[in-house]
Amino acid sequence: MKMDPPVIYMPDSAVDTAWDMLQNFKRLDRGSMPCELVGLLPGDETDISREYVVTALPTRHTIDSVGFVVHHRRHKLKPEFQDLSGPEIRDLKCAGTEVTTEMRVPIVAYTGDTNPRGLDENPVFFDAKILITEMTFVAPEHRKEKIHKHGHMHIDDYRQRAERFNNELIIAAHLSTRYNVAQVKRFVEKALPDGLDGRLKLWL
Repeated sequence: MKMDPPVIYMPDSAVDTAWDMLQNFKRLDRGSMPCELVGLLPGDETDISREYVVTALPTRHTIDSVGFVVHHRRHKLKPEFQDLSGPEIRDLKCAGTEVTTEMRVPIVAYTGDTNPRGLDENPVFFDAKILITEMTFVAPEHRKEKIHKHGHMHIDDYRQRAERFNNELIIAAHLSTRYNVAQVKRFVEKALPDGLDGRLKLWL
């Protein structure tokens, strides 16, 4: 398709195994799979434009995992310079003075598979405009301690944190295939009748 090879970001510990997997696919398919695998550690940042930067954050699963937050970077004039004229600010900049400060607004957050600690230990997830996260289990009889041990969340984890979600939109994904669509909707409506003020959407 004459496109540049994709760059694929993943936990640093997964790069070698993923590369081996791709080589096996190449042998099976007898084709090429050009790509660049980039390993990330928690705290690593990747610029995707002048205005947007992605930060990797540690999440909690049964294997090494990271979530991501896309921040919009804005530069605001420092308070001590706000009364200056344009030429005065320009002169300060030319002299090497940093006249602005960077502000970051979390736009999109994605947790991937995680237990509730992945949310609780990264408060920025609750503040992103759009949060994409997981809700694997919804039935009341499923044991929370077992779910959490295996790196997943239950609808009750949302209910217990209802007041913390400042997001404009929350997309819950990765629902277990042991439920059908009607069952998921019924359990979620019972646990969260208001759907977190209508902000919760199910990725079914």
